[in-house]
Amino acid sequence: MSSEQSIVPSNGRPLSPGAVALMLMLCLSWGFNQIAVKLALPDIPPMLQAMIRSAGALPVLLLIAKARGVKIFASDGTLVAGLFAGLLFGLEFVLIFRGLLLTSASRAVVFLYTAPFFVALGSYQFLGERLRASQWGGLGLSFAGVALAIGVPQANVDANVLLGDLMIVAGGALWAATTLLVKATALLQAAPEKALGYQVALSIPILGVAAWISGETITRLPGPLALSLMAYQAIWVVGLTFLLWFTLVKSYSASKLSAFTFITPLFGVVASYFIMHDTLTPVFGAAALLVIAGLYLVNRPNASGPKVVPDPTVPA
Repeated sequence: MSSEQSIVPSNGRPLSPGAVALMLMLCLSWGFNQIAVKLALPDIPPMLQAMIRSAGALPVLLLIAKARGVKIFASDGTLVAGLFAGLLFGLEFVLIFRGLLLTSASRAVVFLYTAPFFVALGSYQFLGERLRASQWGGLGLSFAGVALAIGVPQANVDANVLLGDLMIVAGGALWAATTLLVKATALLQAAPEKALGYQVALSIPILGVAAWISGETITRLPGPLALSLMAYQAIWVVGLTFLLWFTLVKSYSASKLSAFTFITPLFGVVASYFIMHDTLTPVFGAAALLVIAGLYLVNRPNASGPKVVPDPTVPA
């Protein structure tokens, strides 16, 4: 046995190469998801899309839990935290989709990615996870890169647009709150299938009521493209990538993981170029460099290294 033992809590653990690869895959999937939502809108209104994808993702989570032997309905003290997480999850998408009706998609994606700042502040306040000045600077660089890539600020902004912006920011804050809730409560010890299952299950009635209040209806049978895009959202995005996200949240720093999500809108811009033939400019290259530089600063290991604590069972 070694005379010394390095103790690095999950909040301070640097992201492994595997975690980085998974986060890149998640961001790519979420970036394309924005395009999937937009392409399905002619057949399925937005909040009905969100409700349908939650309803489709729930059986996927139950099947994965059964295959892994997770007792998803067993009593484990997570009910209250799980229901609260589900409430936040449902309200998050209500705010985001309602905000999208008032503001532009480009402004929305920038304001949604204020979430990492809320995560960093909440991690400092509730998890004892402190960011160095260089890491705060990295968050700022990444956010500036996202804003540059999407092309804000925009002219002709009225009160309705500002209200939509505020709703998107509130949605980002709820996204951050859900992440922090998982880290700070008994949900951290629950299986990821159960932690996400609470959120998906409770979001179905919340989004359904919101769609009903908004008067959303499906006036025609959705076509093959819309149905395939809904399957992508339900099975892959919510059922699998969200599950991987909460698996990573249980093991790594919430701030560092959240910072990686700045890449998502950049992938969305690239997907728009290839699928919807939007224009890419040299500004996008500069924006990508800002995001990458910011992520490097956020995830750069502390020069002093992890805290080393002597093993009390071994004589000095």
